[in-house]
Amino acid sequence: MFKSTEPKTYVIAVLNQKGGVGKTTIATNLAHGLNLMDIPTLLVDGDPQGSARDWHEANGASLVPCVGLDRETLPEDLKSVRNGYEVIVIDGAPQIAKLSAAAIRIADLVLIPVQPSPYDVWATADLVELIKCKQTLTNGFPKAVFILSRVIKNTNLGRDVIGALNEYGFPILTGKTTQYVSYAQSASRGEAVFCHPVSLPADREFSLIINELVDNYIKI
Repeated sequence: MFKSTEPKTYVIAVLNQKGGVGKTTIATNLAHGLNLMDIPTLLVDGDPQGSARDWHEANGASLVPCVGLDRETLPEDLKSVRNGYEVIVIDGAPQIAKLSAAAIRIADLVLIPVQPSPYDVWATADLVELIKCKQTLTNGFPKAVFILSRVIKNTNLGRDVIGALNEYGFPILTGKTTQYVSYAQSASRGEAVFCHPVSLPADREFSLIINELVDNYIKI
């Protein structure tokens, strides 16, 4: 049984201190997908650049509730907005270790997107160390899991990095995101992949990601 920061609220922090790894894409689609499953979910934009808030504005605040909390006081600030939500998804800030540390303090699960390249694997080392330091003080919490992001189809790169990620000691999701153009097209309209009337490959692969998280990690 996972430890919850507050009863009936499970906090997922989508973090990577390297930019351009698909972090906001994962956070926005995850929050929207959970809401579609009748799991009341709040999206928290923890990045001063405000990409998730821009997405939220582009869809007229119609897909998922979203607030901006991008200060080191995130654990305290979250207390005032969490009531009524079963899950909170935090879109974390890249390259700002103090904001990542704040998100780790409040998280039940840290979801770490990694592109399938050795440079991206190496770039996660500092974040992994932050999480492990917190885990030593809190009986193994938060849990952490890698997700391969923006994988190029018909290449071996995804398989090649799995061995390297295993050395960090965190599990790797079976589900992954692929470089489908529909992710970018959806984001440009302020949508998620689930907004399309016809099921797309990105829709189907992200459904698998959400189901895997719900079945194995999210405890509400």
